[in-house]
Amino acid sequence: MDSDYLIDLFSEFGPVVLRRMFSGYGIVADDVNFAMALRAGIIFRVDEQTVARYEAEGAKPFQYETRNKTVVVKSYRHLPERLYDDPEELAVWAREAVGAAKRAAARKVGVKKRPGQRKAPPKAAPRKPNTVRKSKSPAVKKAAGRKTNSKRSSVKKR
Repeated sequence: MDSDYLIDLFSEFGPVVLRRMFSGYGIVADDVNFAMALRAGIIFRVDEQTVARYEAEGAKPFQYETRNKTVVVKSYRHLPERLYDDPEELAVWAREAVGAAKRAAARKVGVKKRPGQRKAPPKAAPRKPNTVRKSKSPAVKKAAGRKTNSKRSSVKKR
């Protein structure tokens, strides 16, 4: 989908900002990303207050493939096909999606980490500068290879 088509489609809703992402655009209004326009179509943000409307229309959750599995993102649903031809009703759905995105953002503020959730990795201690080691002279190397009769020797005399 090109940007001109999206701007025209959301004309009844009001001004939107399109941000390049993945294979398409993130769609932003009121400082929240409430939709995505990707190869798969337009996908709106949903929550527990709005998801029933999408389910009634048969709208599937957004999903994508990784190397190992299919990831289903339940907080985004595909826009029903009929809304592509009805900018007035699309505007109603878009306002609900903005509301869902704002509620999700409000829940993130002040949320404590769940048990088992990863912490940020600790910062590494500053490294000591590399020092150049002098190699041992041939005489020292030869002496190091000899067995000695000192107390430190592992060979005992009888």
